[in-house]
Amino acid sequence: MLALTSIDVSYNDLEGPLPNVKAFNEAPFEAIQHNKGLCGNVVGLPKCNSTGNKKSNRHVEARIILILILSFLGFLLLSCTLIVLGIIYHHQRRITKREKNEQAKDLDFKSIMSYDGKVFHDRIIEATKGFDSMYYVGEGAYGILYKAEISEGQTFAIKQTLSSKEDSEIIDLIPFEREIQALTNIRHRNIVKFYGFCSHAQRCFLVYEYMERGSLRAILNDDETAREFQWDKRVNVVRGVADALSYMHHECSPSLLHRDLTSNNILLDLNYEARVSDFGTARLLRPDSSNWTAIAGTIGYIAPELAYSTVPTEKCDVYSFGVVALETIMGKHPGDHVSQECSSSAQTESVMLMDVLDQRLSPSRLGLQDAQDVVLIAKLAFECLQADPRLRPTMGQVSRELGFQVPLDMPFSTVSLEQLRVLNVKENWSISGDGKI
Repeated sequence: MLALTSIDVSYNDLEGPLPNVKAFNEAPFEAIQHNKGLCGNVVGLPKCNSTGNKKSNRHVEARIILILILSFLGFLLLSCTLIVLGIIYHHQRRITKREKNEQAKDLDFKSIMSYDGKVFHDRIIEATKGFDSMYYVGEGAYGILYKAEISEGQTFAIKQTLSSKEDSEIIDLIPFEREIQALTNIRHRNIVKFYGFCSHAQRCFLVYEYMERGSLRAILNDDETAREFQWDKRVNVVRGVADALSYMHHECSPSLLHRDLTSNNILLDLNYEARVSDFGTARLLRPDSSNWTAIAGTIGYIAPELAYSTVPTEKCDVYSFGVVALETIMGKHPGDHVSQECSSSAQTESVMLMDVLDQRLSPSRLGLQDAQDVVLIAKLAFECLQADPRLRPTMGQVSRELGFQVPLDMPFSTVSLEQLRVLNVKENWSISGDGKI
C-alpha cells in the first residue's frame, strides 16, 4: 500500500497497529476514529509498543504449546491404550494356555490330539508313578493294564504294550498298531471306548475308558462277585457282546474280526454293561485279500477249523462267542461241553441244562423270564459251536434272536443239553399250560 495517498477506515471496529505507510501516518483523526483499539503515529491515537505484539506472540506460543501438549497427551493416551491392550492380550493368552494345560492335565481325551503330546505323556506317567505295580489291574495277551486316576471323576485304563518275545528290549508294535487301527474308526456302546495313545521310544501305551468291574472272567472266578452277577445281568452281557460283534462283522466296512474273543477281553462297567476290548489281534477283512495270516487266539476259544486253515472268517468270532456265552451262564469255561459238541459225543444226552449252570445262583429257583433267556442263550451258543463253520449262524442272526423272548413248552428242569443242540432257533416254544417252569 505504498502508493496510497489517503484512507478512511473509521467506524470499522478495527484494532491493532496502523501500517507504517504515508497514507496512514498523514491521515486525520476523523479517518480512523470509532475503531476498537488502533495505535500508531496518528494524532489522537496511542503510540504502539511491543506489549501488544508480545501479547499476540504469547497467544501464538500458547496455542502452539497447547497443540504440542494435546498431541503429546494424545500420543501418550494411544501408547497407554496399546500397552493395556497388549497386556490384556498376553494375559488372555496365558489364561488360555493355562486352561489348555489344565485340560491336558485332566486328560480331556475327546480332543486329546490337539494337546501337546509331551504333556499327555508326562501326565500319564505322573498318574501311574511310572507304571508302578500299585496301579496294576490286569494283563492281556498284548499288554499290561493300569489304572490312572487323573483327577476326581477322571479315571482311565492304560494298556502298556509288552516287549517283543524275541527281544525284551524291543517293544512289539504290531499289536499296538493293530489295536489303534481297529479302534480309531469304530464307535459302539458295547466296544471299549478308545481315547488316545502314546508312542515313545521307551514305552507305548493306549488309553481307554476305565471299566470298574473288570473282566468277565475275573467276576466269574470270584464267588462273591459271581453271586452279585445275577441272571438278568448275565443275559444282558451276552446280548451286548453279540451286538458288538454284529456291528463289527456287518456294519463296519471292511468287516472287522476280533480273532481273540475271550471272557478276559470282555469288560464290565458299574451297571454290568459289556465292552469288548483287546483288539491286538484284530483284522480288517478285505474282500480283495486272501487273508492268510498266522493263527491267533486263546486256547479254548479258537475255532476248530483254524487247526487246518489260517484263513480267518467271521465264523471264527462266532465260535468264540459261543464259548463265552456258555461260560457266562455256566460260571466257568464250558471245556468238556465244547469238546463234546465238536466230537458229537452222545454222552451228553442225559445232562440237564440246570445242572451245568452256575450253581452259585441256584438255577433251580430261576424265574420264568430268566429261564427263557438262559435256554435261548444256551441254544444259540451250541449253534455257534458247530464244528462246520457253514452251519454256524452269523452274529447278525444271533444278535436279532437274542432280542426276542422265546417261551418254553416244557419245565425248565427237563431241558437237556442234547435237546438244545437239535432244536431249531426259529421254532416257537410255548409256556407250559400251568405257566410254571
